[in-house]
Amino acid sequence: MAECECLPRCPFFHDQMESMPAMAEMVKAQYCSGDRADNMKCARHMVFVVRGRDGVPSDLYPSELARAEALLAGE
Repeated sequence: MAECECLPRCPFFHDQMESMPAMAEMVKAQYCSGDRADNMKCARHMVFVVRGRDGVPSDLYPSELARAEALLAGE
């Protein structure tokens, strides 16, 4: 996959993961960039696609798929 279009400005990495660079790289490899990355499995990207950048809660983790689905269902 090509690099996720959200990565350069993703607040998750610039705010919540800023003090954990090694962990941030692991998460990026899973969801954001690299051969194995799949942003379609990223909760933040799922919400971004439907609601735009401002619709993504700042505390939403990429792995919180159930929460993203609930947000998109209007819960």
